[in-house]
Amino acid sequence: MDRLGARCPLPSYPRLSVLTCLLLLTVSLLTYPMLRTLSLQLHSAVTGSYVSGTYSIVFVNCPNEHIARDIARTILDKKLAASVNILPKASSLYFWNGEIEEATEITLLIKTKTSKVHMLSSYVRSVHPFEIPEVFSLPMDQVDVHYLKWLKESMEEH
Repeated sequence: MDRLGARCPLPSYPRLSVLTCLLLLTVSLLTYPMLRTLSLQLHSAVTGSYVSGTYSIVFVNCPNEHIARDIARTILDKKLAASVNILPKASSLYFWNGEIEEATEITLLIKTKTSKVHMLSSYVRSVHPFEIPEVFSLPMDQVDVHYLKWLKESMEEH
């Protein structure tokens, strides 16, 4: 017992304090993104200001216009977005199975709440004909207040 005391001369309670502090620090770091998002939403609600990143634009490439329209309509029906632009025929070059491929695709620009991007992405992956559909989003910044109001109202459940 003397040997243990010689190596760890501090009483056990400071070690417990250090462990507690480390645990609190870890929990704080893990919950920071969620707490930050909630605080920004609260600030936005109280001040009426727009918080950058509250809304996003999601990009999805489709093999043809028919599939693009079907996906766009269903996304709107499900209130997963407020608006979808269907951009005509983009030439795409990409690597697939180690080879350079070339295709013509239709691009969807989907305007939605950032909080709905995960659900929207899951839906697109479930119905998209590509093995690995291109689905990515960018946060909106500097949004016009009137457009923001329309976005918000368009996505509300009635």
